[in-house]
Amino acid sequence: QVQLAESGGGLARPGGSLRLSCAVSRAVFMVNDMGWYRQTPGKQRELVATISRSASTNYADSVKGRFTVSRDGARNTVSLQMDSLQPEDTAVYYCYANVKYTPYVGRRDYWGQGTQVTVSA
Repeated sequence: QVQLAESGGGLARPGGSLRLSCAVSRAVFMVNDMGWYRQTPGKQRELVATISRSASTNYADSVKGRFTVSRDGARNTVSLQMDSLQPEDTAVYYCYANVKYTPYVGRRDYWGQGTQVTVSA
C-alpha cells in the first residue's frame, strides 16, 4: 500500500516561515502531480499548491508570492516552503500525490495524514 509521510508544520508567528515535506513511502511505477491542500474546521479542503512531473506549478491566489512548492523526482518527495505566514494560513495541511503504483493499474490519488500549521502571535 502506498502511504505519504509528512513532516514539518507547527507554530509560527505572523511574518514567520515554516517548511513542510512529504515522501511517498515506497517505490512506485510513476508519481504524477504532487502538492498540498489545507482544511480548516467547517470548510472544504482547498488547494494550496501543486507541481507536475515537469515541475509546472499551480498556486492558490492567497499564497502566491509567499509559498513555494518543489519536488525531488528521484526521491518522490514534495516540499512546501511557507514564508510571510499570516493567521489565515492556520489550517491542517495535507500532502497529495497522484500515483500509478504499477504499470498494470490506473492512477490513484493518495493523501497524507495531515499536519497542523498554526500562525499566531
